[in-house]
Amino acid sequence: MASAPSGTLYVGVTSDLAKRVFEHKNDFVDGFTKTYKVHTLVYYETHEDIEAAIAREKQIKNWHRAYKINAITAFNPTWDDLYDSLFG
Repeated sequence: MASAPSGTLYVGVTSDLAKRVFEHKNDFVDGFTKTYKVHTLVYYETHEDIEAAIAREKQIKNWHRAYKINAITAFNPTWDDLYDSLFG
């Protein structure tokens, strides 16, 4: 998730992406995303099991910022909010 194009970035893992993004968008979750107004889903991946998802989350969190921005831009060149696409 991001606060703006090339803004503050947040990486997390969940078993229910739509629910978790909704919680972040509406500041139901105290912490980083609420403090820094990180409300836009700009990138996501799906995995077959939680262990794979957690391993990937840890890998992405260790990336340099520029690499994260490049990955987001490759996946979503205009940094659109992808939340609504989860329901289509």
